[in-house]
Amino acid sequence: MESGPLLSGRQRALIRESWQRVSGSPVQHGLVLFSRLFDLDPDLLPLFQYNCKQFASPQECLSAPEFLDHIRKVMLVIDAAVSHLENLSCLEEYLCNLGKKHQAVGVKVESFSTVGESLLYMLEKCLGTAFSPDVQEAWSELYGAVVKAMRRGWETLPEGD
Repeated sequence: MESGPLLSGRQRALIRESWQRVSGSPVQHGLVLFSRLFDLDPDLLPLFQYNCKQFASPQECLSAPEFLDHIRKVMLVIDAAVSHLENLSCLEEYLCNLGKKHQAVGVKVESFSTVGESLLYMLEKCLGTAFSPDVQEAWSELYGAVVKAMRRGWETLPEGD
């Protein structure tokens, strides 16, 4: 990750303020994010299997206890990024390894743009009029940096793995 300031002080403040409003109900807001993700790309549903069980519908997946745990983990990763806005590079190794894990279960790098759209949708729904173009841009920058680090997980694996 870039060692210099990726986000302006104003962008960091906007991210912190908006996240404070969302982070109190991580599962509720995570459900909004993943509901939108499955609406945008239903082909991602088969990637979520627990105990070899395939979900018949997004609703079945979204109500499974194991999936709710996944939502909590995703929201914790976002929380970690928000907590380390001044020094995102300290998350580099963790995010790279997270990228490797996602690749191992069949996630395609291209799917992260859909996840980004879903994140912005969730923020918009949860923040209402507080979701300004400046807030959207700040979150887009942060999400781009997180994905860039995760993509390194793909790049460090040899072809064919």
